[in-house]
Amino acid sequence: MSADRTQDKSPPVNVSILDREYLVACEPHERGGLLAAAALLDGRMRELRAQSRGSNTERVAVMAALTLAHEFLQLSSNARVADGSLSENVISLQRKLDGALAHFLQ
Repeated sequence: MSADRTQDKSPPVNVSILDREYLVACEPHERGGLLAAAALLDGRMRELRAQSRGSNTERVAVMAALTLAHEFLQLSSNARVADGSLSENVISLQRKLDGALAHFLQ
């Protein structure tokens, strides 16, 4: 007996972005993240639309995407720097512990 893949699919999630409804397919465990992302995008687009009256929806969407992509890249870069600093601190601490242990064992 073969499994019917259409039965495995979750129903699409309805999201509202700038007063337009979209049906988006996603796994059940991703639903919360998708809804949060849609709310973030909706809020950012509303801010941009209010700041630049007369801009069309496409321009607002592109500006929101560009702003969010820029913020993501900044956070990714900051995380890499923090990760590098943490690694350096762990290595330094490990050397100090090795030195103290070697001194203690002598």
